[in-house]
Amino acid sequence: MEGSGKLMRLWRAAVAAVVLGAGVAGAWGQASEIPSANAGASVTGTEKGRKLLDLMVVALGGDAWMHRNFWTIEGHSATFYKGKPNEGVTAYEEFHRSQPFAERIEIISKIGIFIATEKRDIVQVWTPENGYEITYRGKKELPKEIVADSRRRREHSLEAVIKVWLKEPGVVVVYEGTSMVEHHLSDRVTVLSPNNDAVTVELDEATHLPRSRSFEFRNDTYKDHDVDLEQYDDYHMMNGLMTALTITRFRNGDMTSQRFNTKVTYNKELAPALFDPDKALVKKK
Repeated sequence: MEGSGKLMRLWRAAVAAVVLGAGVAGAWGQASEIPSANAGASVTGTEKGRKLLDLMVVALGGDAWMHRNFWTIEGHSATFYKGKPNEGVTAYEEFHRSQPFAERIEIISKIGIFIATEKRDIVQVWTPENGYEITYRGKKELPKEIVADSRRRREHSLEAVIKVWLKEPGVVVVYEGTSMVEHHLSDRVTVLSPNNDAVTVELDEATHLPRSRSFEFRNDTYKDHDVDLEQYDDYHMMNGLMTALTITRFRNGDMTSQRFNTKVTYNKELAPALFDPDKALVKKK
């Protein structure tokens, strides 16, 4: 298949680079090891790919980005079907914890309601193993396909690439040259795991901020491969961290959702009870 062929071509190119002496760098480098503000014209292949990922981390906030553990997001989102927007928007407030992983999403206004309300009578809580819908009646497990999709995106996130993938023995990083992402000239870097999984990150050539993240996965229904793509735009400094306020998701080239974050707060500790799926909502009068 086309997707599998692409992975194999990238893998062969990476192996060839190693044989020719490019080598595979060790674990994720420190920012102090980066000699200049760019990867350098003389640096190619695996070495350049890793240096560009180092520069991405520095651009996002360096150690503060690497060690952030709590953050809260406010915003609204729209969904699309075959490129056309569905009716209505959803306002939300999200609570995130990095270690141990947990997320809480409070729906402020439901899809189809144009005027935001403060009902918050539907909440999603995500644990490492599962996802739940919480109401005043208690919890209900979310559909397996939604849980699987969420876990898959989490395992292929920028954070996972930097903190997990690059530290695995046998991982290969390939610099694929430049590309255009929404009118931004970008450097394209693909990280391949030993089990032939891959994540491609496109970094703004000028700022090194991530412009997109994509990966392929097998569609068990149709027995082919799908492409999951996220694009990042409208960066602002939030509590010392560069943060994309617009996130657009695509599936096989079709836009599926767009998020517009209006406020992001980092490093404000969140109570463990927020992430307890067994804690039902209080019924409102």
